[in-house]
Amino acid sequence: MNPPEELSRDELLSVLFAEMVMQQARMATIFLGKAPHPQTGKIQPDLDAARLFIDQLEMLEVKTKGNLTKDEDALLKQSLSSLRLGYVEAVNQQGKTEPPKSDESANPPPADTAGDEPRKRFTKKY
Repeated sequence: MNPPEELSRDELLSVLFAEMVMQQARMATIFLGKAPHPQTGKIQPDLDAARLFIDQLEMLEVKTKGNLTKDEDALLKQSLSSLRLGYVEAVNQQGKTEPPKSDESANPPPADTAGDEPRKRFTKKY
């Protein structure tokens, strides 16, 4: 790679973009519990924080659509794909380790008055 002073403006911006994507992905990975926290050295999952970093990368993907180089687009898509899979795994793992909440099982959701099936809750999952 060329020394920084020899990079064109486009090359420099491409490097900075890649560094930003990797930084966001690293933070999401830490909060997914897949890597130790840099300050404590401990695994500290925080799925809400991980979701925030993944959402930021998704926003970046939408807002830069059609304006990225082939390599930048590939890096962003691969990072998001990996993080989404990691998020699903972390959510599933969390569900296995946490006991069900007693108040939810004691009070099932109300039945749909329009049909025989109980009311379904829809959530976005990755």
